Amino acid sequence: MTFPHGFIWGTATASYQIEGATTADGRGPSIWDTFAAQPGKILGDATGERACEHFHRYRDDIELLHELGMPYYRFSTAWSRIMPDGRTIEPRGIAFYDRLIDRLLERDITPMLTLYHWDLPQALEDEGGWRNRDVAAYFADYAQTVHKALGDRVRQWTTINEPFCAAFLGYGNGQHAPGLKDEGAALVAAHHLLLAHGHGAQALRASGADEVSIVLNFSPVLTEVDDEVHREAARKFDFLHNRFFLDPVLGRGYPPELLEDLAHVGTLEPAIEDGDLEIIAQPLDWLGVNYYAPTRSTPLADPAADSNCPLPGLRGMDVMPPQGELTSFGWEQRPESFTDLLLWLTEHCDGLPLIVAENGAAFADVVEDGRVHDAERVRYFAKHIGAVHNAVARGADVRGYLAWSLLDNFEWAMGYTQRFGLVHVDFETQQRIVKDSARFFAAVVAGNSAPERAGAHDAVDDVPGQQDEQRDDR
Repeated sequence: MTFPHGFIWGTATASYQIEGATTADGRGPSIWDTFAAQPGKILGDATGERACEHFHRYRDDIELLHELGMPYYRFSTAWSRIMPDGRTIEPRGIAFYDRLIDRLLERDITPMLTLYHWDLPQALEDEGGWRNRDVAAYFADYAQTVHKALGDRVRQWTTINEPFCAAFLGYGNGQHAPGLKDEGAALVAAHHLLLAHGHGAQALRASGADEVSIVLNFSPVLTEVDDEVHREAARKFDFLHNRFFLDPVLGRGYPPELLEDLAHVGTLEPAIEDGDLEIIAQPLDWLGVNYYAPTRSTPLADPAADSNCPLPGLRGMDVMPPQGELTSFGWEQRPESFTDLLLWLTEHCDGLPLIVAENGAAFADVVEDGRVHDAERVRYFAKHIGAVHNAVARGADVRGYLAWSLLDNFEWAMGYTQRFGLVHVDFETQQRIVKDSARFFAAVVAGNSAPERAGAHDAVDDVPGQQDEQRDDR
């Protein structure tokens, strides 16, 4: 598969999922530290205290990226490492990302920085978290601080990753930090996350950022019957899961039908103040697209009945079980929905370029004789990269693809039970083992790279864990 010249290739990670070192160098607690410390919240009562120890082993991990021939690396900064209380700068936190970026550039890897991947400082949650409108303004200060420190070397910036999860799973159904179960709070949090994006984008632009984006997660909706009631059920889910976040970012505000769907909750519209929608609708250079699986919907006989889908305010429809091949997470593998999504986004977003910021799958990997032969993940990537290629061939303006994820990591509420990595991590020894899927993906990247890069990193050796104290210097 040949992609257009200049197509972006790389991998992605998130700070809390890989860094560990949750009390190192002045880092303050985040909502995920607090949430994980509560018994029963995380499968196996796991925490991110160690995770992949990337804070200490970042040099080894960057070397893996280099040996795999990855031109780009998308990572997130931890707000609580840079500002432990959400407001006060901690120079040692900035220094870590300073070292990280310098090392990436030394190894010819372009950094792509995400400012928020769900790990809000606990000090700000104590003030109401994303229910508190002021946090959106604090986020702008954080964005400006990070750009001032790192903007001379980072061109591509993302404000918020998946506000859907941060709001609806964190404040609505309690599956994610901070663990609230309050539909009204979830809707308010979602609006304030979008407002934070707008303020953050303004701050980045004012600071001189070259490219600004937001990353949204999408789930195309499938119906088994093409009639009015099934289409209406699909619309309700689509508007809440997808259009709630996309349309305001595009400058279209919240769809009127969505506001009508949510009127019975009674919190969203009062939270929208004059000028908010203009702030949210900041110009973007590209839209980050995260895709994992579609959703199958069906109508309920009573349009006012609560849904079995734990999204705030959703009524009149249910979510049906996935079909066909599933990942170990139970997610449906349907690459054709990926193609359809990218084509729809190109049309709906009026030509705004797209970058696939996350796509990947968890499977039950097995280490045999020092190797991981993850044939299921290889097939998954082959089919889904093919789906992107198909979308591009049919006119979708997709400019890049980032695989999720570089490393097996702390998978949020699932602890360490779900492995998405191209690289296997033994969480006891911290040994890294390059999986077959990483070698496959590296070959795809090499085959689509400039002639001077293609084939330059064919051999990839397994990287054993190193002692922490050897990993703190530049």
